[in-house]
Amino acid sequence: MTLPILQPTDLALAALLLLINAGLSIVFRLGLARAMLVAATRMVAQLLLIGLVLRTVFALVSPLWTAAVAVVMLGFAGYEVMARQDRRFAGIWGYGIGASTMTLAAVLVTALALTTQIRADPWYDPRFAIPLLGMILGNAMTGISLGIDTLTDTAARERPSIEAQLALGCGRADAFRGVAKRALKSGLMPIINSMSAVGLVFLPGMMTGQILAGVDPVEAVKYQLLIMFLIAGATGTGVLMAVFLGLARLTDGRHRLRLDRLKSARR
Repeated sequence: MTLPILQPTDLALAALLLLINAGLSIVFRLGLARAMLVAATRMVAQLLLIGLVLRTVFALVSPLWTAAVAVVMLGFAGYEVMARQDRRFAGIWGYGIGASTMTLAAVLVTALALTTQIRADPWYDPRFAIPLLGMILGNAMTGISLGIDTLTDTAARERPSIEAQLALGCGRADAFRGVAKRALKSGLMPIINSMSAVGLVFLPGMMTGQILAGVDPVEAVKYQLLIMFLIAGATGTGVLMAVFLGLARLTDGRHRLRLDRLKSARR
């Protein structure tokens, strides 16, 4: 059995569920109805646009077009990391720390998978490269944003303790040890929870899609395991780099805490 082609009426029927949620928000005065509808409208517009773009890019199979789409994805992901921060690093660092570490981790892991396990021919085939990068990027983005946010928030909150340790002669590595551990745990917890619950609590999107497309469930599981390992590797590497790069920015060569390099917390 092959999946049927969805008609606009099919999507409209499913969208009614969202309208019901928006209606409940109005009834209970949650103030979320507008946000739901705006988010749904953005989702529809973005997915339709990317669908048209990918149809063209898939037909071209050009390394330049594949790279162009990847750059756009990485650029927006870097902005999302920055936008989620309560206390951002001032200047280009606010965007650069998250974007650079996420790009390095996601691109390296994606390139590794394309040239070894996936063995796409050519390796830059957008039908493989773009979806794979998207899955890795989305999870790495979440982990890195949580790690940086926890780092800056904890450093600001525990400023007296950190400065007291520095004043007593502790190096910045010792003074920030607890802050770094908390930031790393925060960034890695989502992917750890996903790996713990996958299979028993939920079936991931890629595995579900393959099963619906008629792929043998065991083969679908193998590919899902591969994706989860790749995501975990990219997320762990990205969070580690982002947290330690952030720590370096929060201190200077004289081992002083530099909260002046952060913007004020948003209200």
